[in-house]
Amino acid sequence: MSESDSAAAAAARPPDETSTVPDRAGIVLTSLIIVAGVANLNLSVANVALPDIGKHFDSSQTTLDLIAVGYSLGLACSVLWLGALGDRYGRKLMLLLGTALAVPMSVLAALAPTDIVLFLARLGGGFAAGMAYPTTLALITALWAGPGRTKSIALWSAIGGAIASLGPLASGFLLQHFYWGSVFLVTIPLAVVAIVLAWLFVPAHVNESTEPVDNLGGILSLALVGALILSINFAPVPNAGTATLVLAAIAVLALVAFFVRQRRAENPLYDLNVASRRVFWVAAVAGVIVFGSLMGSAFVSQQYLQNVLDYSTLEAGAAFLPAVVFMVLVAPRSAKLVESHGARFTLLCGYVFLFLAFLVMLVLWKEGSSYWEIGIAYIFIGIGVGFAGTPASHSLTGSVPVTRAGMASGTADLQRDLGGAIMQSIFGAVLTAGYAAAAGSLISSSGKDLSPDTQAELTKSFSSAADTASRYPESTQDAIISGAKTAFLQGDQWAYTAGIVAVVLGAAIVFFLFPKRDDEQRLLAEYHAEDTAG
Repeated sequence: MSESDSAAAAAARPPDETSTVPDRAGIVLTSLIIVAGVANLNLSVANVALPDIGKHFDSSQTTLDLIAVGYSLGLACSVLWLGALGDRYGRKLMLLLGTALAVPMSVLAALAPTDIVLFLARLGGGFAAGMAYPTTLALITALWAGPGRTKSIALWSAIGGAIASLGPLASGFLLQHFYWGSVFLVTIPLAVVAIVLAWLFVPAHVNESTEPVDNLGGILSLALVGALILSINFAPVPNAGTATLVLAAIAVLALVAFFVRQRRAENPLYDLNVASRRVFWVAAVAGVIVFGSLMGSAFVSQQYLQNVLDYSTLEAGAAFLPAVVFMVLVAPRSAKLVESHGARFTLLCGYVFLFLAFLVMLVLWKEGSSYWEIGIAYIFIGIGVGFAGTPASHSLTGSVPVTRAGMASGTADLQRDLGGAIMQSIFGAVLTAGYAAAAGSLISSSGKDLSPDTQAELTKSFSSAADTASRYPESTQDAIISGAKTAFLQGDQWAYTAGIVAVVLGAAIVFFLFPKRDDEQRLLAEYHAEDTAG
């Protein structure tokens, strides 16, 4: 029996059967994790550099939000379509092309002459990741079965999350010695290693589809996600109401058209019958909130540490390390908990810690907060994502036929990337609105007669206010910076409150709608029987 046939037989077994692993399983899994690492690291390298980028380009808070979200936006837009293309034309080919394309996109970001070009480079990097990233989980799903798959997904999830979380530390170190663009070059050596390993060790063809790809559905999914994320980002921007409404309308129309197309297409990009399975869609929603919480909290907190607490870039990056450590420590235990108690229980454990993390941020993160108050929130974030990440991904891959591995992996990627894009956009929008409202109130109460241009600069973003302050005497500088810190704290309180609301909503969905362990196993067996019948 060939390796492909062995994988197909393994994937067709009931969920409770013994583990099946491919030949050279360790090096294959390592190769896939490093490929995913390129995408994960690129996802987070910009956060620490945002204050420096804002100063260099005099960017508005909205532009900084777009730069931060650009990579996950590009990935989220393209991941379903490109994952399906990989299923049809070769996952290894898409993996290699995407990892190779990441290199010029990183160079363009590092050398960007304007913040708009930087955003476009980040968007292009996300499209490159959309080629490579979905294939990693799709191949794990096709090559491993049973508890072996659960363990592999746990390692993929934990190490991928840890690599993403190490992005701030690597960026902080580079910013201590080099200019802001250096943070976008850090992934290039990893990309080269990933290409070599993938070329040598990743199987070329494993359970790939022979059906035509629904390209129209792919275009509609791209328009849907892109318009949705951009509309959220433009919502708090003054005089951008028309653009926000147009983008929102495009998102709604694209959603309707996508739904109709998937119902009528002979070979739909997104099988709505599979997507309607309770184990699948609840896990998908739960994962969006889990991974969005990780990325959204990192996005806001890195700015808080530098803008309000005056951490250096290296200190701000290093501050996030507890999240990395506990994510890696907890994830293997999460895999065991999924096997013994089910995905629902494990997800809820994760949500408890995510709730505690945002509560600590809301209550304890003030001007002058000590590091233990910062670290405890990051520990809770790491534990929460460590517990919840594995069941969120495992439930998706376990509830679809192996021929739809690209759909499952694409949805798992959407959990991270759409979740990150939505949560970063929401956090960014409320942060922008809260900062502008607080800054405007402080200006009004000061009694100072400022020109409209100066007021616009002071309310645009913290970095813009700091740049404006540098043109005044020292006593005035201090007053402006103090006011900007107060305004930022007002904005980030709004963001942390939004995080609490999202986590409570996600926990409620999991508690009431996700099946308990025995029911979950029964449903998975039913799905398996349905998918293998005939």
